[in-house]
Amino acid sequence: MKTIIAVLTFTFLSGGALAQAPSPSSASSTAMAAADAKRNAAVEKHIAALHGTLKITPAEESQWATVAQTMRGSAIEIDRAIDKRSAIVDNATAVDNLKAYGEIAQAHLDSVKKLAAAFSPLYASMPDDQKKVADEVFAQRAHEKMK
Repeated sequence: MKTIIAVLTFTFLSGGALAQAPSPSSASSTAMAAADAKRNAAVEKHIAALHGTLKITPAEESQWATVAQTMRGSAIEIDRAIDKRSAIVDNATAVDNLKAYGEIAQAHLDSVKKLAAAFSPLYASMPDDQKKVADEVFAQRAHEKMK
């Protein structure tokens, strides 16, 4: 179960990695909106792929909706922390950077806890064959990310 939660979190967070590159301070709101749209599209693409891979049934849709909404909300919170760091990176001291990274790590930790709470009931309701697919998918993704 820990692997599933870690992989779910890691995979939806990878969309937030786009925000880690510092943006120029003169970036227009249009460019920022485009970046937000790109991040949102990446999260939605991941949610849809995961839905298909897990073979979410119509009976599981309400529980899946909770998982998907948790993933969306967590991505926003993590992106905010990353964006906050990006905004200060050019003038940040070592201490500022450490604090900003701490905020990103805390947002990640909070997201993992929220995702675990949202995913656990869905996973518990899955039949054994579907759990096995989920276990294999997430174990494979975790292994691929560690290479």
